[in-house]
Parts: sequence; C-alpha cells; structure tokens
Amino acid sequence: MTVIGFHCSHEQIDPAQLLHDVQHAQQAGFTAAMSSDHFSPWSERQGESGFAWAFLGSALATTGLPFGVVSAPGQRYHPAIIAQAIATLAQMFPGRFWAALGSGEASNERITGQAWPRKEVRDARLVECVDVIRRLLRGEEVNHDGLVQVNRARLWTLPEVVPDLVGPAVTPQTAARHAGWADGLITVNQPPDKLKAVLDGYRDGGGRGPARLQIHLSWAHTDDEAMAIAHDQWRNNVFDPPVSWDTETVEAFDIIGGAVSREKVGGAVRVSADLGRHAEWLVEYVEQGWDELYLHFVGKDQAGFIDAFGEHVLPQLSPTAPNAAIA
Repeated sequence: MTVIGFHCSHEQIDPAQLLHDVQHAQQAGFTAAMSSDHFSPWSERQGESGFAWAFLGSALATTGLPFGVVSAPGQRYHPAIIAQAIATLAQMFPGRFWAALGSGEASNERITGQAWPRKEVRDARLVECVDVIRRLLRGEEVNHDGLVQVNRARLWTLPEVVPDLVGPAVTPQTAARHAGWADGLITVNQPPDKLKAVLDGYRDGGGRGPARLQIHLSWAHTDDEAMAIAHDQWRNNVFDPPVSWDTETVEAFDIIGGAVSREKVGGAVRVSADLGRHAEWLVEYVEQGWDELYLHFVGKDQAGFIDAFGEHVLPQLSPTAPNAAIA
C-alpha cells in the first residue's frame, strides 16, 4: 500500500489542459498530485510554463487530491511571498498541501537580473528562507538581514494545520543537509544504488517524514513509440548536476540535448510499452522504502497514459491516500 500521485508538468502542458488532466487522474485512481513551478520550459518543444500557484488553487478546489509543489524561494520569489502562498492554500485546503523548497535553477531564477550565486551560497540562502517561512507560518513578525532581507513581515491569514516543508535532493549530500530542517524528502528516479544512497543520506542524517519519489516514465503501444516520446520531450533532462542548475536558457538546453542518444534517455526515463513492467518498477521503488510515488509521463498527451495506468497498473499497487497532516 502506497501513495501513487500524478505529476503536473507545467513546462509541457498548458494549465487549462493540465487541470483537466489532474481531474482525469483522480477519476482513474491516482491518490495525490504534485506540481512543478517553472518560469521557462526545458525545451522549445515543450513550449509551456504556466504559473503554478494560480493552478494549484484551481486544482485543489476542483479535486479532492492532496497536492505538493516544488518551488525555490530566495531570488525569483521572496520567502515572505512564498510563505503567504503556502499559508493561503493550507488555510483553504487544510491537510492537503505540502511545499518542497529547493535552491533553484538558473533558467528560472536569472529573470530577476541578479547574479546566479554559487551552489554553496544558494544552499545557505535556502536555509535562511526556510527559517523565515517557518517563522511566518507560526505567526511571528519577522526581520532578517542576511542573504535575503525581510523587514517587519507578518502573515495575517494563517492555516490551522501548518503544512510540511519538504527537502528536494538528487544527491546524498544534499539529502543529508535537508535532514536538519525538512519534514520530508523528495527526489527523482535514478539507478537503484543512487536512489538508496539519497534515501539513506536523509534518514541517516535524522530526516523525518515521508520519502517521496518522482518517476519520469514513458509508455505507448510500442517500445519505439514510447522511446520516441521520451527522446523528444525529455532528452534535455538526462544530465547530472550542475547542468540543470546552471544552464540559463531554453536555447542552450536544446543545444546540449541535441546529441543525446535514445539509449541515454533510457537511463533517465522508465521506457516501456509493457504495463506489467511499469508495475514491477513501481513495486521495486516501494520495496526500497519510498512512501509516495509521483508518476510523470513525459509525453504531452496525458489521457492515454492516465487511462492505461488507471486500469492496468494502479490496481496492482492498491494506492492509498497520504496520511492526514496534523497541526
């Protein structure tokens, strides 16, 4: 028994269609959802980038699903604004919202015109932002002078249930750092040994709360078609950090991804026409210790994937809703 969620990829699908997709996913048996939060896509072929926080209000209001979002306070967003957004959604939809707070990517954050900081500076800035956000969610008036500046900020609308603030990580080192402040972990699929190292890094560092895993996958009626979808839409996302962190433009991502082979894509995306094989992969993740799985079909047309997985894959895992949040 585990949570099987639907990932809302704003870089690939316009928000009106994505709202229909997540409603469809709930009807098909998905028990949760999560959302990206980008200012620009990874490729011109993806071609979308809706505002996640506006979408989240609509999605929470028109489904019964709990939702998460992966966002980056500190540059594009002031932490007080992120705290206000979190508090408002959590007040309207108690127990149904969590926010993962990361150090960001240049392709989204450079739009402010500020310099893109070194990784260690971004990590330190994130810790400051998390502290500011937590204090605001407790109802404190916050002043802060550091890598971010806050002057007499106070939230007047507060949630009864303070939502989880989750640490996103793709390396054991980052996971271990997040363990000091996070209410949960989220990462993306990697080879099993690397995934285990990320999970162990978080737990060994004292990390608490659910371990969430986002899984990039591609399914179609033939393996060739499934691979063609993955190669078209996700070949710019197969590189280890710091490529995704420091590349600034869609055009640069498309140049970097131009020479990526289908075989390399297959190392980053679970590609198969066999729904039974997809179910086996998901079971392996559950057995490794992941509490919540969020499925990201990397194609732009979600309907066929939702129907096929709802009929043939989800019943094999008996998905459940997440545990209710408590104050």
